[in-house]
Amino acid sequence: MRPLALRGHTRGITQVKFNLEGDIFVSAGKDTDASVWFSHNGERLGTLIGHNGSIFSVDIDKDSKYCITASSDETVKLWNLKTGEIFDEIKFQCPVYRVEFSPDGSKILIVTSTLMKSKGHLIVHNIDRSANIIEKEPVFSIETHEEYKPIQVASWSYNGRYIAAGRTDGSLSKFDGETGQVLKHVPNLHEDIIKDIQFSQDRTYFITSSRDKSAKLIDILTMDTLKSYDTDSALNSACITPVKEFVILAGGQDAKDVTTTSSREGRFESRFFHKIFEDEIGRVSGHFGPINYVAVSPQGTSFVSGGEDGFVRLHHFDKSYFDFKYEVEKTAEAEQESAANNGKVSVDA
Repeated sequence: MRPLALRGHTRGITQVKFNLEGDIFVSAGKDTDASVWFSHNGERLGTLIGHNGSIFSVDIDKDSKYCITASSDETVKLWNLKTGEIFDEIKFQCPVYRVEFSPDGSKILIVTSTLMKSKGHLIVHNIDRSANIIEKEPVFSIETHEEYKPIQVASWSYNGRYIAAGRTDGSLSKFDGETGQVLKHVPNLHEDIIKDIQFSQDRTYFITSSRDKSAKLIDILTMDTLKSYDTDSALNSACITPVKEFVILAGGQDAKDVTTTSSREGRFESRFFHKIFEDEIGRVSGHFGPINYVAVSPQGTSFVSGGEDGFVRLHHFDKSYFDFKYEVEKTAEAEQESAANNGKVSVDA
C-alpha cells in the first residue's frame, strides 16, 4: 500500500468518516475546521468553517446531504455538505464529544462532556429533513447516573434499534434507540476508558478500543464478547473491514510524551488483526504521533488514519491484501470447491 499523506489541518485529527458510497470522506481536527476529501485521489473538496473550538466528532448522513459536527465550543452544527453552508446548530452548556447520524438519517445521537459542572449526557434529536433543521426538543436525554461513570463514545446499531455506549471506566451500556431505556450494562469490559466504538457494515456487532491496550468484538443483541485483540500499545480507535475478515487497531503513546519518542517506540502504527483468529498479521506505519482515528471505506477498498501529527493518511488496498489467506482458509475453500465439483452431474451428448 502506497499512502497519500493529506495535510488539511494544522493540529491533530480527531475523527475521520466516509460517506455511504465511499467516494468522499470528511476529517475533523483540533484546529476548528473540518475538511472534505475525494477518496480516490485525496483531493480536497472544501472546508467547513464555523466553529470556534476544536471539532471532536463528525459524521455524514446516508444520502451525503448533511454533515454534522460536535465541538469544544459547546455546539453541534448541521451542514450542507455540498455548499459548506450551516443549516442549523444546537447550543449546549459544555463541550460535545460525539455526534452520529442514525442509519436512516432521521436522528442524531450526541454525547456531551462532564466539564463545566455538567454530569454528561447521551441525547437523541430528530432531524427535520424537509426544513433542514435539528428539532430542538430531544427525543430523550440521559444524564449520567451516580452509579455509572460518564459516557465517552456511542454509536447506533442496525435500524437505529439500539445504542452502544462506552464509558470512561471501561464499562459498556446498551440503550433502546427509541426510548433511551438502559437494556444492559457490562461492567469491567475494559480496564481503562473506551475511546472508540465502530459497528460492522450490517451493524449487528461492533468493536471497542481502549487505553488498556485491547480491542473487543461485541454482539449487539447479547452484548457478549466474541473476540479480543491484545496489543502492547494504548488504543484510540478500531474498525472492522468489509470484504476481508480483518480488524484495524490504532493508537500509540500519549501525545504529551511523543516529542522524545520515535515512531516505532511510540507504536504509531495501524495494526491489522485477523478478525476470527485474533492474530496480528501486519502493520502500516507513517504517522509521527499517536493515531487518533481509523476508518475503512464501506466498499472495503481503502482506509484512512488520522494522527496527532495533523496528517490524514489515505491507503488504497493492493492485490496482496485481497489475496491474503490463512492456510486453513485456503484448505476450506479447496474442500468447498471439491465438494461442488463432485456434486455436478455430467451428461453425455
